[in-house]
Amino acid sequence: MVGCHGGCGVEAARLQACQRRVLHIVLWINAASFLLMVGAAFYARSTSLLSGALDSLGDALTYALSLAVVASSLRAKAWVAMFKAALILGAALAVATAIGWRLFVDPAVPLFEAMGWAGALNLAANLACVWLLRPWRDGDVNLASAYECARNDIADGLSVLLAGTLVWLTGRGWPDLVVAALLLAVFLASAWRVSRNALGALRAA
Repeated sequence: MVGCHGGCGVEAARLQACQRRVLHIVLWINAASFLLMVGAAFYARSTSLLSGALDSLGDALTYALSLAVVASSLRAKAWVAMFKAALILGAALAVATAIGWRLFVDPAVPLFEAMGWAGALNLAANLACVWLLRPWRDGDVNLASAYECARNDIADGLSVLLAGTLVWLTGRGWPDLVVAALLLAVFLASAWRVSRNALGALRAA
């Protein structure tokens, strides 16, 4: 820190304040998206919408954790990133359970209208989060893992819209389950990437 004359500390504080502001915004976007999606999922009886709701809830928790460690050490951020991977894995297990429920207990045909409007609103929210987090995607492990979660949500939103369209065209419920299964695979891959990056940060720390 020789030669900073206090400037490095000021710059770090400014950077952390910017990170907190971004995380606060995406936290509240995802909290609102969760409430929207979970209501629409139960109304439409859609597994893919439920997976989107769980993803938004997981993201809101992820951003809250990210806020808590903005000024923490690399090791602390890496452990939080590892916990984020566990949250993503938990969402994947919940989606797998919902798929099994629809297959063997309640094979209902979802309401494609609700899937359409809820999916469109969720996609718009996800795009806003990605745009806000994109400048941080290659830096701090804390913000990078938050960006990873937001990027997954784009695939989530597009997939729900695709599922709603296919349900409308076919009059069957299988597209909803297929999309939910694809999102399950996305969650598992994301959990692996976040945990791998966290392990790398732990080794570096």
